[in-house]
Formats: sequence, C-alpha cells, structure tokens
Amino acid sequence: MIFMVALTGQQKKAEFFSKRLGKYFDLFFYSPRKNECAIVATDISERKSDEQAILYISYHDYLTGLFNRRYFEEELKRLDQPEFLPVSLIMVDVNGLKLINDSLGHQTGDLLLKMAAEIIAKGCCQGGFTARLGGDEFMLVLPKTNEEQAMEIIEKLRGLSSSKNVENSQVSISFGKGTKIIPNEEILAVYRQAKNDMYQQKLYESSSVKNKTINLVMNMLFEKSNREMRHSERVSQLSTLIGMKMDLSPDRVSQIGLAGLMHDIGKMGIEEWILNKKGSLNEAEYEQMKKHPEIGYRILCASEEFEKIAGFVLEHHERWDGLGYPRHIKGQEISLEARIIGVADAYDAMTCDRSYRIGLLREAAVKEIEAGAGSQFDPEIAAVFLTKVLPELID
Repeated sequence: MIFMVALTGQQKKAEFFSKRLGKYFDLFFYSPRKNECAIVATDISERKSDEQAILYISYHDYLTGLFNRRYFEEELKRLDQPEFLPVSLIMVDVNGLKLINDSLGHQTGDLLLKMAAEIIAKGCCQGGFTARLGGDEFMLVLPKTNEEQAMEIIEKLRGLSSSKNVENSQVSISFGKGTKIIPNEEILAVYRQAKNDMYQQKLYESSSVKNKTINLVMNMLFEKSNREMRHSERVSQLSTLIGMKMDLSPDRVSQIGLAGLMHDIGKMGIEEWILNKKGSLNEAEYEQMKKHPEIGYRILCASEEFEKIAGFVLEHHERWDGLGYPRHIKGQEISLEARIIGVADAYDAMTCDRSYRIGLLREAAVKEIEAGAGSQFDPEIAAVFLTKVLPELID
C-alpha cells in the first residue's frame, strides 16, 4: 500500500498515520520540494499482529493466560532493585492435581488449574504479577509489599479457594511466602524460602485433600454406575469373609475388605460408554478396560492412607498361572490379598446379570471356580471359598 501526501512539520507526519489510518506502517520519508514531505507507507499490520501473538505466547502460559516461567525469571531481575523493596514472593501449589488427572481426567485437571489461576490472580497488587511456573505451581510477585501484607493476601486467597469446587471437589491450594527487606539479600534465597514454606504447608494439607478426593472418586464411580457400586460392595463382603475363614488378623481382614471395595476405582479412568456398554466388549474396548488396575493403583498411591492397598488393587486381575494382567506375575508372587479379591471378584462377576448376559446360577459358578483352581485361582483360597464361605451365603 503506497500513499503520497504533502504535509508540513514532522509531528503531522506521525499524527496522520497513527490517528487517521489506525494501522502499522513502514514509513519512508523524503522531500521532493521545499516545505513538503512525501511519505511511502507499506502496511505491515499483519506482520505486527503476528509478532505480537508470538511475543504473547513466549511470555504467557497457554492454559491459564497468566505469565509463564520465562517472564517470571526476567521480571524478577527487573524488580530486584532497592526502589521496589520490600518485595514479597508467594509460592502457590494446587493440591491433588495428579490425582484429579488420573481419576477424573486431564480435562477436569485443566479446569482445576484455570479456576486456581483465577483465584490466585485476585491476590495481585499494583506493579506485581502472577505467573504459572509449571505443572501445579504458581508464583505471586509483589513489589512494595511487606510480610504482613503478604499474609493478608494469602488469607484472602485461602478464603476464596475454600468456596470454589471442581466436579464437587473443593479447590485446595497451599501457600508459602518469603519477603526481601534489605537490598543486599539475594532474591533467589527469598524464592527458596517461599518454596520451602509452601512445601511445609502442603505436608499438612495434602494428605487430607487426597483422601477426600479418593472418597469423591469412589462416590462418582458409584454414581456413574449403580452396578459397579453393588459389585464393589459384594466383592468387599466376600473378600472379608474369605479372610476371616483363613484366620487372618483383624487388621489384615479390614484391609482386604477395603481393597475389595476399592478394587475397581480405576474404572473412573475408563470411558463411561465402555463401562455401560450393552453387549460384549470388542478387542480394543477390552484393552482399555484392562488398564483399570493400573489407574486404580496410581490413584490410591497418591494417599499414604491407601498406599498399602494400592498393590492389592493393581494385582487383583493377575492369575495363579501367570496369564493375568497387568504384570503377568504368578503363584505366590501375587499378594495374598489380591488372590483373595480375585476369587471374590470372579464369583460375583459370574453370578450377576450383565446387560449382555444373564448371570450364572450358583452351581454353575461353583464349577467354574473348581475348574479355575490351580490355573486362574489360588487353589487353597478357592477351596476355602467353596467349602467355608459359600455354604454360609444365602442366595
């Protein structure tokens, strides 16, 4: 695009293009005659727009829209000057993100991060900024903010987070702070102080959050499928009875019952239409379904309270002959608890109606357990179930 105009005065040249045209131009000025100026203008608006987009991406987090780690590191150096003292750093960590991703999916995890970012941004003061450093970690950089003011901001954000929910799960955030007061103090030392303070808080808060989230996941699984709820409750009951008949300690029996209740928690990571499909699963769908022990293991490992039973959940589809999944271990390599749950799970699955078949009668299920003893099932556990548990059950 080329314009030939005659203007007098240097100021009018710029005003004409900035106010009248409202675009970006490369300008070439020359004077064909005395007291006149000719301007050759090339429209570069599209190029400028692209440059601005690239600049935005290079300094912003794609998911939350906050500044990113690159911007944080560069801007922190700029603010590390005496005129900005005191400078407070507030380290922020979103609790339970991995657990949410594993159990409810990354889409829900992204919603959690976006909501957390909205909350955290409300703590930013004039001249400061908020950045996502990566994963579940955020940072508030607050110039001319002392330690007391930083604490007030943390309490404000903590209150805001307590009133927010994602998939019926409360948004839980841990905070840590550090304040630079004297000019010769290293800003990186303040950063480390904020990070250590945050991790201390996370130790107290994270366990409770994870336990609540796991309970939420179980409830959501049961809401997703009533059949899964009834199945899990029956497997828990049968597993408990087997443990009692094997004269295991009360604590061990209690753990087996809990693991039986949670053995299919990993199905929260399986597509709902696969769980509720009216008909047999095809090969690809069955491969997806076979991932649920591993998903359940990851979910339960997130909490110290459930970490011990996570291994039982991982192994409950292993077989005595080594042809099970996911690790293809065999015999006594499989935990006793998982072998017990395996028998209880198989019996209940055989005798319950499914959308694509009618459940087996007790006599037929007994024959299947007998046939599988020594191949699919631990023969000793199968014998205890058939001779000591099953006779006491009322149809």
